[in-house]
Amino acid sequence: MISEDLLLSFGAEYKSYDNDDKIFSENEVANYFYHITEGKVKLNNYIENGKEFIHGIVGENSSVGTSYLFTRKKYSINSIAISDVTVLRLPKVSFLELLKENQNLYPSIMSNLSEYMHYQFVMMQTIAVQSPEKKITAFLNYLKDDEKDQSEFSLQVPLTRQQLASITGLSVETVIRAIKKMEKTGILKIQNRKIFY
Repeated sequence: MISEDLLLSFGAEYKSYDNDDKIFSENEVANYFYHITEGKVKLNNYIENGKEFIHGIVGENSSVGTSYLFTRKKYSINSIAISDVTVLRLPKVSFLELLKENQNLYPSIMSNLSEYMHYQFVMMQTIAVQSPEKKITAFLNYLKDDEKDQSEFSLQVPLTRQQLASITGLSVETVIRAIKKMEKTGILKIQNRKIFY
């Protein structure tokens, strides 16, 4: 989206986070642009009884929380490292100045924000579906949609069963049962506890 060199030239700094560290929290003011250079981050909320709902998992060469820099709204989500993570962090004022001086970046930023909105709409539709198998299938279709190889079982699902549960709003037990059922019907394949779709 935005090159590391350009971010550094506007004053971005590398910042490291350990697994489970919060990068930003719900109800904080968005003061920085965060570009992930290494590792993965989950975007989540904690709902009743401390249950986690994962909105998405974002990896290298992606940004998190960018849409909040264009509003005065506080974050409605948490951003938490799920591995060792390095980000380039640029103050909001500098980020807006960077965009002002590099207006050619707007199409790329709009494309990324649109992709994220599309993902949110897909997930809202998925959550509304009653069948656990249909919820999981809809999410796996979304994951596989951007892959070059669309052949059967070509996608190794990069998520744990717990993460699938948190993303789809199902319990882990329901996800495990649904995955076994989906394997029996040939929708997916399990090898060495890894899911292939």
